[in-house]
Amino acid sequence: MGKGFTEWTNVTKATPLFKGHHQPKLSSHMNFYDLRNPETRKEQAILAAQYGIEGFAYNHYWFKGKRLLEKPFNDVLNSGEPDFPFCLIWANETWSKRWLGEEKEILIKQEYSPEDDIGHACYLAKAFRDKRYIRINERPVFTIYRPNNLPDNSATIDTIKSIALKENGVKPFLVASNSHAMPDTAHLLQNGFDGIFNFRPQLGVLPGTFTDGFDKRRLMNNLWKYKVFSGNYKIYGYKTALNLMTEVEPESFDKIIPCVFVGWDNTARRGANGIVIKNNEPNLFEAELMRVKKKLECSGDNLGMIFVNAWNEWAEGNYLDFDNMHHYAYLDSIKKVTGK
Repeated sequence: MGKGFTEWTNVTKATPLFKGHHQPKLSSHMNFYDLRNPETRKEQAILAAQYGIEGFAYNHYWFKGKRLLEKPFNDVLNSGEPDFPFCLIWANETWSKRWLGEEKEILIKQEYSPEDDIGHACYLAKAFRDKRYIRINERPVFTIYRPNNLPDNSATIDTIKSIALKENGVKPFLVASNSHAMPDTAHLLQNGFDGIFNFRPQLGVLPGTFTDGFDKRRLMNNLWKYKVFSGNYKIYGYKTALNLMTEVEPESFDKIIPCVFVGWDNTARRGANGIVIKNNEPNLFEAELMRVKKKLECSGDNLGMIFVNAWNEWAEGNYLDFDNMHHYAYLDSIKKVTGK
């Protein structure tokens, strides 16, 4: 890393690890756009709306008052443009050089305190006031990615809600992300969260995802399923991944925001230690989105919302945005399912 480094740096340098491995994953027409550019943000919002997407969820980073990658959202908030709905997801994790496979080198540590909760809540209250902010039952939706990392999530929730109520006259709708397939989320609702985000992909349900290096079972699986002679590469099929994640899915989507993911391939960041979910195709994504939509409609206490992961996670091989392989096919799938 260094001056001029962006995610596009990793994306463009990615190389295939095995036959049939699609890398690099590039935007159509080699369009390495910059979201700090207001025209780019406007174009992206127009494109999303054309295909039935009703809003963007921005990753939000807060480290004891310090914010990172904040310029695009700050500009959206302060300028009033683009006129497109949004909400925030607090990615409350310590930053390390994990995209380079260097988990132990800490860049900035995620720390918590009651005083910091107050400062954070005051910042959020301003965002919640925006007329574009996505709401459930008239309450602005705010998601916390790692709810169990909070030392006292009840206290943090109470601070965020009480300050927003004082500043804006309405409590936010707080959502806990079940990003790591927790078997029981009832305690999160009891502690004050209003809903659960059934995040995907839940990589933890895939065998061996977080173990690097040679593994004999991995070698046999790669040879048998994918004709790849390697005991190091972590390769999974999209259908297999969906089935494993569905096994731990709640029976209904009552008080749950479900999620459908496009794909996953973070070898642009982690090289041979990355995780590859291959054979992800627009028709499979469309079928899964339709399944989730129907299940949501059959859930009596549903929250009326589906998240798609993700719009532009290029370095994770997880994006709806048009690329050099599928072009607009994933966006077409959303348009078909939503009928918009």
